[in-house]
Amino acid sequence: MLNLKNYKYKYLYILFTLVLIGIIGYSYLSKRSPIVGCDESGFSNKFPKSYVYPEKIIVKPWRGQHHVYGIFMIPGGHINDKLFTLNIPGEPTFCGVMEYKGTVEAEGVRAKPGSYLMKGLINTRTALRVISQGKVDELKKPNNWKLGYTLGHKKEN
Repeated sequence: MLNLKNYKYKYLYILFTLVLIGIIGYSYLSKRSPIVGCDESGFSNKFPKSYVYPEKIIVKPWRGQHHVYGIFMIPGGHINDKLFTLNIPGEPTFCGVMEYKGTVEAEGVRAKPGSYLMKGLINTRTALRVISQGKVDELKKPNNWKLGYTLGHKKEN
């Protein structure tokens, strides 16, 4: 009977440890960068817009934060939105942020003359959620990612 009592305490200790690890893990993850909301301030609605889709999509969430993104090509002289949308069938619309590093070459993509490239980052947790639902192919489809830009108007404040 004494042996059974010792096993009971060992199981309680293991259960307590797992619950504690779960609480600490949740606390850590909840303090990480928030998932980007589709706030209207991230989109320009004052001028007519055109839309582009990424030239290339990188999906490597196992490498950590900022490793799920699209490379967008925007015509020079145009101002892109601060956010882009990701529309996966059967899911709500997700938004991602644009990394403001206009360049002419990124990830093997070269901008056409008169254009520049921008990186659009989707939250890694969002990507992992989509992947865990078996929709990685949808995540890699350029037509599901969309970035708007204004047609040659001055930048808004």
